[in-house]
Amino acid sequence: MSRLLRLLLPLALLAAAAPDSRATFEALRSEDARLANVAFRLSTANAALCRDQQPGTGVVLHAIDQYAARDADAARDVFGFPSAVAVEWVVRGSPAARAGVMQNEGVVAIAGTPLAAPTEARDTSATRDAALTRLAALPVRAPVPLTLADQGRTRRVSIAPVPACRSEFEVVAGPKLGASSDGHVVQVGARLMETYGDDDVAVVVAHELAHTILRHRARLEAAGVKWGLFGEFGRNARLFRDTETEADVLGAFLLRNAGWDPQNAVRFWQGPGKKVDPGMFRSRTHPSPKERARIIAEALAAMPASAPVPYLPPILAQRDAALD
Repeated sequence: MSRLLRLLLPLALLAAAAPDSRATFEALRSEDARLANVAFRLSTANAALCRDQQPGTGVVLHAIDQYAARDADAARDVFGFPSAVAVEWVVRGSPAARAGVMQNEGVVAIAGTPLAAPTEARDTSATRDAALTRLAALPVRAPVPLTLADQGRTRRVSIAPVPACRSEFEVVAGPKLGASSDGHVVQVGARLMETYGDDDVAVVVAHELAHTILRHRARLEAAGVKWGLFGEFGRNARLFRDTETEADVLGAFLLRNAGWDPQNAVRFWQGPGKKVDPGMFRSRTHPSPKERARIIAEALAAMPASAPVPYLPPILAQRDAALD
């Protein structure tokens, strides 16, 4: 679950901005906030489809030791950091927002248990991840007590969470226009965030969340597939293609459940999605954009006209099926 927040910046901004630039860190917050807003909407609206759930609070946390020593003063200037772990963003309209949690407040304790002080190490997300793990382990529907700190004062709030799919979401730096899921963490490339608007980002995030819900990582490992270069050939490539198709179909229904037009997924692969880069062996491990659009359109056409929201599509049964 490691992430270096200082590397989340749009690549052009990284090259142009000084490390102590206020605009640089505000841009960082903006990208994290965009993904958090989309991810919270998808993960809470589709909680009924997820066997593994966690309390959905709408709080985005970060920790001071995620920043290099040379950036720490600038990070404190923008983000406050009255304690080692702080609130980077609060999703608007979320349970945390209703409880009055504010960005830049420090998080001193979760459910009455103080958070451990960070180590001397830098460029590590261990402190942040420990806090997220503690939050995720709390009962899904029980109040989430937080002790917050700001300007030398502490206060306690109680967040009434909503069920959410158990998954973390993060932006990662790099030149690739893509995203991935390892079954626990959905990673979205900074270049993809730069390139697409929120509706298109939602298509990509829904696809990756579908991989998590359908247990693709575990099913591929059980099937004995190989990653890397060997994954681009023969049975390995075919199984990867099968999981991509499953995620395309379920992802469209996840969009619908969260209030987006599911046809956005069809339009994405008919147009802007053609830029997404799954690697040089696209035809072996991923269907073509044209084929993806067709398969999604057919699945949506087969959905009952009176389908409820949330809709639990038949493809959910595949999450227990062996890949062969």
